[in-house]
Amino acid sequence: MHGISNCDTVKKAKKWLTDAGIEFNFRDYKKQPPSVIELEGWAHQVGWELLLNKRGTTWRKLPAAQQDAVNEATICELLAAHPSMIKRPLMIVQNEQHVRTVVGFQADQYATIF
Repeated sequence: MHGISNCDTVKKAKKWLTDAGIEFNFRDYKKQPPSVIELEGWAHQVGWELLLNKRGTTWRKLPAAQQDAVNEATICELLAAHPSMIKRPLMIVQNEQHVRTVVGFQADQYATIF
């Protein structure tokens, strides 16, 4: 799981996983920001629009011109510079068959996945 420790949604996801007895590792974006290459992989898997958190204060503080210029080609550099704008949590779920990237937390979605 990737996110920010003090994010309420991350806290809910961690609690859900812990209560369900599911082991997970946690990476705090503030302490270990993702690389542009990692972000490009995630954006390819889930779509760059889903990866971008437009509800947070970091996004809202960006100048309108910078917000308007965001696109598939520029998003990963922006998110690498401002990891708080990555939608949270971002979960990489691996099993024998495949790797799945899940963005955000919804208990019913987690129940289906796990």
